[in-house]
Amino acid sequence: MVSAYDELPRTPANFVALSPLRYLDRAAYIYPNQNAIIHGKRRITWREKYNRCRQFANQLQKLGIGKNDTVSVLLPNVPAMIEAHFAVPMAGAVLNTLNTRLDAKTLAFMLEHAESKVLLVDPEFTALATEALALVSQDIYVIDVADVEFEGEDQRIGQIEYEEWIAQGDANFEWHLPQDEWDAISLSYTSGTTGNPKGVVYHHRGAYINAASNIIACGMTPRATYLWTLPLFHCNGWCFAWTMAANGGTNVCLRKVDAELIFKLIAEHKVDYFCGAPIVLSMLINTPEEKKTKIDHRVEVMVAGAAPPAAIIEGMRNIGINVTHVYGLTETYGPSALCASQAGWSDLSIQEQAQLHSRQGVPYPLQDGMKVLDPDTMQEVPHDGQTMGEIMFRGNIVMKGYLKNPEATAEAFAGGWFHTGDLAVCQPDGYAKITDRSKDVIISGGENISSLEVEEVLYQHPAVLTAAVVAKPDPRWQEVPCAFIELKEGKKATEEEIMEFCREHLARFKVPKDVVITEIPKTSTGKLQKFVLREWAKERAQGEFS
Repeated sequence: MVSAYDELPRTPANFVALSPLRYLDRAAYIYPNQNAIIHGKRRITWREKYNRCRQFANQLQKLGIGKNDTVSVLLPNVPAMIEAHFAVPMAGAVLNTLNTRLDAKTLAFMLEHAESKVLLVDPEFTALATEALALVSQDIYVIDVADVEFEGEDQRIGQIEYEEWIAQGDANFEWHLPQDEWDAISLSYTSGTTGNPKGVVYHHRGAYINAASNIIACGMTPRATYLWTLPLFHCNGWCFAWTMAANGGTNVCLRKVDAELIFKLIAEHKVDYFCGAPIVLSMLINTPEEKKTKIDHRVEVMVAGAAPPAAIIEGMRNIGINVTHVYGLTETYGPSALCASQAGWSDLSIQEQAQLHSRQGVPYPLQDGMKVLDPDTMQEVPHDGQTMGEIMFRGNIVMKGYLKNPEATAEAFAGGWFHTGDLAVCQPDGYAKITDRSKDVIISGGENISSLEVEEVLYQHPAVLTAAVVAKPDPRWQEVPCAFIELKEGKKATEEEIMEFCREHLARFKVPKDVVITEIPKTSTGKLQKFVLREWAKERAQGEFS
């Protein structure tokens, strides 16, 4: 028997597909004259941005771009990059933001795998784009995006320049919401530490929900000012391009991460929020005093990529910036969990606060489920802080799947949950804490060693700026910890001094048997590239690396 509740109709009056495009429409209507984008001396209001995006979308449609076509961009954090997040889906297409730090061969794979039809290129990356385009088989319409803030040569390789191109579009172009909120809105590629990278597809519903979730998670005030320290090519800037439209605030563009400029922009524009990896925060803390512009207002930063050490939390607090730790993956639209602060935490010592804030925490506000499960039984592990499982997610801010890779998609979603590959425990208060990536656990003489535990000790050394610990092959113990260290500017320490410090704070079998003081390779977002370090450690074991 059908219930009367079930007989109620779904109609255009009571159901509309969720899409972050509506955030732009609304912001332009309510805040038409407020700055949407600041880039150097340039200002773009919300009304202007909305019109420019409609012109952009109209021009794409004139090129024959429509539903499920891919438009790729190789851009830094400039206005066109933000506009692409709205204009491309307005045309019904899928936005593919390319990592500007990648090599031409990898970019060519992505362009071909995505079947890209249009590519927007910044002059800083024209040589890279030229090399990549020479390796693809399809024809791609190339648009140059000139930028007065770029200090290099304005080399052009495209058919037309961006501003000239969108000026030919109709500012009254009638765009439409997707018929289905499950439609793809963007395509991001994983880092691809082994083999080719996987294409992660987001849908309109997920982008809409995570954009709103960001506002709740960081307690964002209306019409806030956000500084783009985080690359927009990384999980669509964790969806903050859409978040700022929902908020009706102002985007402050930043071509590259520069500590002195970051301080200047925060002070000049009264920046309220920014995001980044711990390495960015460490850079700010260690900036010489004469290059720091005083911050006289409250600033919030979301940090992801690694847990912030005590020195980071305390150092940021000393310069007027509060740190919130969030956790997620490309496959979860960026942040999908946060370490939500509790009453009383601020009364604890900085070391105790760091221990609490270092955890991955609890589900993001609008994420449906996050649990630490035994990957074999798919049962939740006890909340004892000891039993290890794998962090898994389910809900609306989990990817649609991997493009053209049904096997990897099925594996990632096995058992009805998204498998992160991150090993963790669940503590008595219900907060999850990563103990390691499954591939980062060091097994030495039958004992499991968490690289994170060793790194936490290394960060306590007064001379250590950055630390990364990986497994090094060993004929006797199978694997031993190998530590790669970057020292703070002006500080000195020897490898033996570092090891002795570890002996004072760790069980003997956990002490690194090899310490290398060197520059540590990082991704464009400041994440340490442990896959490179593992290769270095193997080479050291074979006597090939120095």
